[in-house]
Amino acid sequence: MNVIFVLTSTGQEILQMVSHDVAGLLAAVKGEYVTFPFGSYKYDFHTLDHYLEGNEYRQELVIYLKEEDSRESMKQFVIDAE
Repeated sequence: MNVIFVLTSTGQEILQMVSHDVAGLLAAVKGEYVTFPFGSYKYDFHTLDHYLEGNEYRQELVIYLKEEDSRESMKQFVIDAE
């Protein structure tokens, strides 16, 4: 199935791929973070779209992601100065 990752805030498509394990992919993206070589994101929601191509109905999974809040990521690091 065609899978598209989109930023919720802007609607920008950040990655398009094909997956044969949609359930596994959804379980994975609902974890702590989704990390690509160009940034980390958090799962927001997903939609399953259907469209007609030629005379064939197709499905497309669209996964919406929120940009990681840098303040949240900074909370994960604790520096002990003593």
